Amino acid sequence: MTGCCSSDGAGAPCSGPIWSSSGLIDHCVTSVRNRDCSDQAVTCGTGRSVKRIHFTAADLARTRVATTIGVAAETFDSVRLLTNRGSGPAFRRWHVSVRGRVGEQAGPLAALMPHRGPLFDAMSVMGDTASVDEAVDNLMAAPRALLRVELENIDVHPAARSWAQALRDGDREARLQVATALRACHNATVAPYWSRVRSHLSEVRAGYVATMADGGVERLLATLCEPLVRWRPPVLEVVHASDADIHLRGRGLVIAPTVFSTWQVELLYPPLDPDRAPTLAVPTLDEALLETTLWESAGELTAPPLEGLLGRTRAAVLSASVEGCGTTELARRLNISPATASHHAAALRNARLVTSRREGKAVLHTATSLGIALLGHGTLA
Repeated sequence: MTGCCSSDGAGAPCSGPIWSSSGLIDHCVTSVRNRDCSDQAVTCGTGRSVKRIHFTAADLARTRVATTIGVAAETFDSVRLLTNRGSGPAFRRWHVSVRGRVGEQAGPLAALMPHRGPLFDAMSVMGDTASVDEAVDNLMAAPRALLRVELENIDVHPAARSWAQALRDGDREARLQVATALRACHNATVAPYWSRVRSHLSEVRAGYVATMADGGVERLLATLCEPLVRWRPPVLEVVHASDADIHLRGRGLVIAPTVFSTWQVELLYPPLDPDRAPTLAVPTLDEALLETTLWESAGELTAPPLEGLLGRTRAAVLSASVEGCGTTELARRLNISPATASHHAAALRNARLVTSRREGKAVLHTATSLGIALLGHGTLA
């Protein structure tokens, strides 16, 4: 038996909605994701608890940066953020926009995010994909052993314990309820802003890459999310709920920016794959982004008449890059040659209006926050 199981729910399939009147949304506030089940408050003063991540030379050589922890993890964190009234001014506009869109449909996600102790690690189960469909596929195919490990220490609300036991046992209906809730919450809290969020994350990642290019991995570690992170070679100290020592043992570290995870830097790692590098999820939003267009929904975001400034084709390339677009796709959409598309993307990149990164054999171009802000003042004819 684990901390999330009830004595009368072992092996019982989920029989239907259990969140309609259980208060799970209100129950889930200001949680801390960690694996040691500590409910100690995070402090930022002297005597604060820290996780100490120990690097070797091999770990430094294998440290890399990613664009996102995945849309599933961001969606879980958005629900947690929505229940927390102290989410901060950077999210005030978002909070007002999505308030009322999420209710009982968030129950399965809220059930996995109790007000104390560890939370469900959506990234380990559903991957770091930017596609909700792929995340759901990963959930449905997740090994039962992985679900057991992820759920065994979660202090689930009493009303949801039988359901959580069914999920832990791999019950298909319980998985489908999580999948349905994930889609609904994603549509309400993340999808309207995802193109801007992903562009922001790509821009942050590009900054990480530039820092590494200028000063190496240690420069990035020394400037990462201060004051929550401190680099004391060869140890990275991360403010956390409790003291712990993590030895990377040559696996390296993946550093990924996040938007909806706001309270602390989180160390995420797949429990069934000890040879895989853990991921350090780093919050990126603060008051400095209050005036950006990040929280404008797709219907609100329009493009200005930029032809006189950029030229018609280049303005169209910038507009198409809002959602993220490869060179070949840009050429197809705008009826231009791939070489011409690449040329215009390079010019926009040099002006810091788009970022470009390689994904396999393709190069994906994504509008930056500056590019999106430029597009947000009128209508592109």
